[in-house]
Amino acid sequence: MLHLMRCFMAGLLLLILAANAGAVGRTVIDGAGRKVQIPGVVEHVICSGPGSLRLLTYLQAEDKIVAVDDMEKQRPTFDARPYALANPHFKKYPIFGEFRGHDHPELILSLEPLPQVILKTYPGMGHDPVELQKKTGIPVVIVQYGELVGNRNVLYNSLRLIGKIVDRRERAEKVISFFEEKIADLKHRTDRIPPEKRPTCFVGGIAFKGPHGFQSTEPGYPPFAFVGAKNVAAADLLAGKTVRQSNVAKEKIVQWDPDVLFFDLSTLQMGDAVGGLFELKTDPAYQTLSAVCSGKVYGLLPYNWYTRNFGSILANSYFIGKQLYPEFFNDIDPAQTADEIYTYLVGKPVFADMSRSFDNLAFQPIPLK
Repeated sequence: MLHLMRCFMAGLLLLILAANAGAVGRTVIDGAGRKVQIPGVVEHVICSGPGSLRLLTYLQAEDKIVAVDDMEKQRPTFDARPYALANPHFKKYPIFGEFRGHDHPELILSLEPLPQVILKTYPGMGHDPVELQKKTGIPVVIVQYGELVGNRNVLYNSLRLIGKIVDRRERAEKVISFFEEKIADLKHRTDRIPPEKRPTCFVGGIAFKGPHGFQSTEPGYPPFAFVGAKNVAAADLLAGKTVRQSNVAKEKIVQWDPDVLFFDLSTLQMGDAVGGLFELKTDPAYQTLSAVCSGKVYGLLPYNWYTRNFGSILANSYFIGKQLYPEFFNDIDPAQTADEIYTYLVGKPVFADMSRSFDNLAFQPIPLK
């Protein structure tokens, strides 16, 4: 009898422990090196700051959000965020704050259900994460956004951190492997091309906290790096430093006279009478460029839209590779490859929807006459 009673009590204890598993806390080390206590099981979160919801979507955990920032509620004519295009229902969620991390504690505390964790990128923007945690009593986990060029471990560690929090560890590893496989494929295709067979190129119209004209470029433009392109603006790189965006003199572009021109279609947001496309069509100096005269000017998907869209970086890389070295990318249909990338990362093929927002100029030669 005593043995049966002990077995019964042991079983009851296990049931109690199982029932309270979600309440048992655990500690994670966030992207700022802070120890943050979070619930054992996290079912409800909000994503604050540029790219936060994108990373959660990559991990197929977007169903855990209970609200969005006001970026997700906007209905712009132009939109280059594949994760949002694949999830239009994000617009139906309540708002917890403004974009770029300007969170409203009172709105957060009015949510039903309450988020158990706040995932926050770019902690220097908007509401201070420590103060936000004090005001709401909700754990705030800082997530470093990272990049694909250079030290990718920052991005990968962030994916693993989010995966640990929302129980998507296996998916996090698969996404990391996906990025590595694509980058390795691009490198394999282009490593054997001799320098003399690499055309010079330039990308203009790069967005940075909004649209810019054709002189806005990126010396370390990731798609160029992945295919070993001869980026004429790379000479402006500061030794040992990464230059993300810079404006170069028009005279410099004319002096470089690259063989192929690309431009980021985000420049179209500036309107028909301004922006990179208007400049290429109307500026006499640009009309003398070899690439303009030979028709080698191509539109690229905007990639720096509410921070970096990693899927668009890879999609642009394949398109650029095909234009610069067609014989090494003869099996690639860039639009189809883009949709394969988007389907894996955000769950739907959204290339056509995104290109439609930009006058169907993505991955197309640009008519300048």
